[in-house]
Amino acid sequence: MKNNKLEIQDLQSLEDYASCRTEFRKNVLEHKKARRVDLGDHISLYFESALTIQYQIQEMLRIEKIFEKDAIREEFDAYIPLIPDQFNLKATMMIEYVDEEIRKTELVKLNGIESRIWMQCGPNHPIYAIADEDLERSDGTKTSAVHFLRFNVSKEARRSILGREQVLFGIDHPNYQVQQVTVSSSTITSLGDDLR
Repeated sequence: MKNNKLEIQDLQSLEDYASCRTEFRKNVLEHKKARRVDLGDHISLYFESALTIQYQIQEMLRIEKIFEKDAIREEFDAYIPLIPDQFNLKATMMIEYVDEEIRKTELVKLNGIESRIWMQCGPNHPIYAIADEDLERSDGTKTSAVHFLRFNVSKEARRSILGREQVLFGIDHPNYQVQQVTVSSSTITSLGDDLR
């Protein structure tokens, strides 16, 4: 894996992965700590990278016991668009309510929230997320509990992140307002690695 790029040859066979899975998983979980942004009590963004996507693919191959080349290629091709490049950041957005009935009610109230998530890098204008480019996850009356977001990062915003300026996140949905969440320096550093 080079410069946040994942190649199919970076994937390990089921046998090789089984032998190093514990250590690999530990490294991924450590990496993920700085890449989680909580927006209020019920919404979290988990920023993806080549490492987090490699882990997801390896786990899928392991669980499904996939070892044929064509099937591996299919999984790889499905996940690879979730890796950011130098011009964007990508995140999995989770809407989490423990109680299933409350969750159903809230997902109706939060219809459209996936396009109301923003980030602001330094003094630059807020960047609103582009949601679910792979497939529609809302049916017009309610939102989904999981969304995939892309934040297109301008040259100025990229410069701010790489310069370790303040990065804020928020939500301006009428039923779920988050004015601003300031992320830690370790999160800024980790997101900056995606843009290098």
